[in-house]
Amino acid sequence: MKDFQNIKKSIEALPIGTPIPKPRSADSSRLSRWGIRRSEPALIYSMPNHKNPSKPHEKGVTFNEFQHAFDRLMDAGSFSREWFNANMPACRKEGSCNFTTIVGIFQIIGIANYDSAGMYYFSK
Repeated sequence: MKDFQNIKKSIEALPIGTPIPKPRSADSSRLSRWGIRRSEPALIYSMPNHKNPSKPHEKGVTFNEFQHAFDRLMDAGSFSREWFNANMPACRKEGSCNFTTIVGIFQIIGIANYDSAGMYYFSK
């Protein structure tokens, strides 16, 4: 089983501008910078703003939120939107796209695979 500190290092090693895969979106979210969200260190990502393309939206996921999602993935072998909505309300409140960002980052670093809408599994 993987250790979250190694996962955190893998996330931190991602270069700014890294595209974040989203299963049902042609629009590309990208790692924008490292910053603060909900008073904690966070990965900040940008997503297209269709009303004003010159000003993309920015949202973020804290490392504690990544750890909470990682713990769920390791304990249950899966991470679902239903579980995210019920157990990570502050992260969800900023935007439901935080769910697909978490799992997109997990896909990039090789610990999750997309199965179906709203469901990801641990990649062994």
